[in-house]
Amino acid sequence: MGGHFHNTRGSGLASAYAAVEAGVTRLDASAGGLGGCPFAPGATGNIATEDLVYLLRDSDIDVDIDLQAAIAAARVATTIVGHDLPSALLHAGDRIAR
Repeated sequence: MGGHFHNTRGSGLASAYAAVEAGVTRLDASAGGLGGCPFAPGATGNIATEDLVYLLRDSDIDVDIDLQAAIAAARVATTIVGHDLPSALLHAGDRIAR
């Protein structure tokens, strides 16, 4: 089973974490938090891949994604779309350089 979460009202990462704790092993996310939903009024972008990787890594949950590469991909996405994206790590960076 997989999960797909938007960060509407700031609950996307918490929902993803709860899904992992319940046994979900595949989660959708997007570089920088790009995306949206035309069917849900007010829905914000998807959860940012780099924010999700950071959360799971710091919760001692194995993640097979290089966090620095995910942050770099989000920077590229920002350049392509020409505006800031909602990713927390694009603004604050990784507190631990690994």
